[in-house]
Amino acid sequence: MTPKSTPNKQETLENRVSEILERLRAAYPGVKTQLRHRNPFELLVATILSAQCTDKQVNAVTGNLFRQLPDPASFAGASRETIETLIHSTGFYRNKAKHLQACARQILEKHGGTVPSTLEALVRLPGVGRKTANVVLGAAFDTPGVVVDTHVGRISRRLGLTAEKDPVKVEFDLMSIVPRSEWSDFSLRLVYFGRDLCTARRPKCPQCFLKELCPWPEKTAKQ
Repeated sequence: MTPKSTPNKQETLENRVSEILERLRAAYPGVKTQLRHRNPFELLVATILSAQCTDKQVNAVTGNLFRQLPDPASFAGASRETIETLIHSTGFYRNKAKHLQACARQILEKHGGTVPSTLEALVRLPGVGRKTANVVLGAAFDTPGVVVDTHVGRISRRLGLTAEKDPVKVEFDLMSIVPRSEWSDFSLRLVYFGRDLCTARRPKCPQCFLKELCPWPEKTAKQ
């Protein structure tokens, strides 16, 4: 009788990731960014505004913002003070206004007024990092990308999918174990999961559908 082989560490991780993905798909079958937008430029602006701000507050601002400034040319030609006034309630409005205007001007000058559709080109725009670029690629261009925000970073570490704290390193760790076709939806599902259950201060571990797959040593006990 041939003895059963013991799964190695990589096989165990792959099996656990597969089960995590399946349960997240079941819990959050239809996911999409909660930032309201009608085109790639509006999504880019909304994503830049979402830094240190809730999606709800961004959505409260962008309706009027896009009526006043509907395209890159409008942002490029507006006064900085006008942009600052329109986005004031999203926080860090001076920096965001500066980035939005510079970004719009570069889109006009280097991309013919159209938001570029590659990661390499997007991250060269002022105020656009890998997180923002991957949001735009996934939601506007249907190009998979791992978006690492605070929820994704926190939950990935708790689930033992990475030990890194730097968002770019977390992104590459997740890219190596999550199928490419799942990258964008996986990120969004972790965001939903982080808001619902795996919260930063008081995670609801007893109700969590991933609890037996989670090695986090600080899981909260049943209340």
